[in-house]
Amino acid sequence: MSAPAKPILLVAAVALVDIDGRVLVTRRPEGKHMAGLWEFPGGKIHDGETPEGALIREMREELAIDTAESCLAPLTFASHAYDEFHLLMPLYVCRRWKGTVTPLEGQELKWVRPNALRDYEMPPADAPLVAILRDWL
Repeated sequence: MSAPAKPILLVAAVALVDIDGRVLVTRRPEGKHMAGLWEFPGGKIHDGETPEGALIREMREELAIDTAESCLAPLTFASHAYDEFHLLMPLYVCRRWKGTVTPLEGQELKWVRPNALRDYEMPPADAPLVAILRDWL
């Protein structure tokens, strides 16, 4: 007999890459699930929202920057079974945005060289994305 199906949580994430080739990671603030872990910015995709639309909204809400769908390039995705749900997370790369990256939700930010991303403790779903991103950049 198979285990009961877990709900699927659809989340979009983005690797913001600056002019020096560094990638932005954010640290989940205290009080949030998996607090203290580093991750790529992004968030839940709302009903009727595209992954690109969710990222544009999340970057505005979380980081005070604006971008366009044409600036988001899909790279890969994560599929990971957590205890409570199954996460499906497309990862996009973005090199163009307007504004200055500013943390609006209490998160810590770091611009990290791709080869150093493995030095940051990440949620289990994010960790496998690091090697793909590093090889692509």
